[in-house]
Amino acid sequence: MASRARDLSEPDVLAHAKRRLFPDDADEGYAVVDTQFSADRWLAGGTIDPEVRDRLAPFNHVRVGSGYPDLVGVRLLDEELLAVDRLGEDPPLIVVEAKGNTDRGGADVERGIVQAYDRLHEANAAYVAVPRAAVSESARTLARELNVGILGVGADGAVDPVEVPRIVGNRTTTETNAIRFQASAQGVADKSFGLNHPKNYLAYPLAVAHPDETDAVLSEHVVRAVDSARTGAAFLNLIEDDPRAVRLTPLGREVARFARREYGSIDAALGAFDEWKRSRARFCDLAPRWGMLARRVVYAYPATQLLVEELQRMHDDDIPEPTLPQVVEYLHELHPSFTVELFVRGDDDVRSRVLNADGELRSEALTDGEIYHSPTVFQLKAMLYHAGILTARGAEPSNLDPTSDVWRLREVV
Repeated sequence: MASRARDLSEPDVLAHAKRRLFPDDADEGYAVVDTQFSADRWLAGGTIDPEVRDRLAPFNHVRVGSGYPDLVGVRLLDEELLAVDRLGEDPPLIVVEAKGNTDRGGADVERGIVQAYDRLHEANAAYVAVPRAAVSESARTLARELNVGILGVGADGAVDPVEVPRIVGNRTTTETNAIRFQASAQGVADKSFGLNHPKNYLAYPLAVAHPDETDAVLSEHVVRAVDSARTGAAFLNLIEDDPRAVRLTPLGREVARFARREYGSIDAALGAFDEWKRSRARFCDLAPRWGMLARRVVYAYPATQLLVEELQRMHDDDIPEPTLPQVVEYLHELHPSFTVELFVRGDDDVRSRVLNADGELRSEALTDGEIYHSPTVFQLKAMLYHAGILTARGAEPSNLDPTSDVWRLREVV
């Protein structure tokens, strides 16, 4: 019995459920597991297998409802996991509570159902993941009454939907928005802006609007790293990067209109980009009108808005030249989940170094440049510099000294 309990402990059950809901080969979706599972040991004397911990990563401490679910994620779910069609076009926010066998007895399934139900105030779908053999008829009845799905985990790791929930509407918070942000085309997890100058992204809508082949136009006049330019343009909501065809968004079309108005034609505008190749000058000084447009585009990126507002607040609190660790600590007090997702790499070892089991920051880890997301501390910061928002460029994490990396607004209110 003890061996069987260890086989389906809570971390094991959760790892199997995560694999079922968020498979490695899924094109979309993002999920985090609560920081309590980042520890080496589990409960009294139990351990978490390193392979299980790797499957559970990344870790974050996300408040949903009155507590912290074991898993929070966003993804379009398979039809067999839901009772009815999903609401709207956006992928649902999913929460999972896991209960596993212990040396003291079986899983407390009904307690897990009640905990999952509490999260439905801010989630679209809630599940409890438990050993399949622990699911009773009374538990199934309770789950149906509370609109909570049950994921039954077999001894072999297979996961079957025993009860399926209906998708419901919800209210959103900054914390749940952090996970929605990471799951979107604009998130920074496992992705990168790739290029650190906004002109490379602003030029992409021009290349799309040009009658010649997009990649060839961009490569000739702007930058050869066309894949990175396309990815960044999608992050900044300038294009819809559909595998079948790249389409301009309303914002992307406005960039093309601006180019035609300023230069008379797309070709003439691209000629100006040709002249700016290899320039080290700040973009807003090199081309002030393009710099203002870059500022508008970069500010529309959700992470920029949060950063600028909080840097202004830090200035008001007499911290006019905050260093990177100061920024992270300040933001974490106000927006803990968003701050971790924006700044801290998702690797198991990195998140475990930065956050303790209760989701609190370990300040000493923030002085190591290697823990930070390059898309934020290098590419995004460089773009904020070129757009005239920050006073200093970004740096690659390998070359970053966080204690001397200043995040200061160029203009404060």
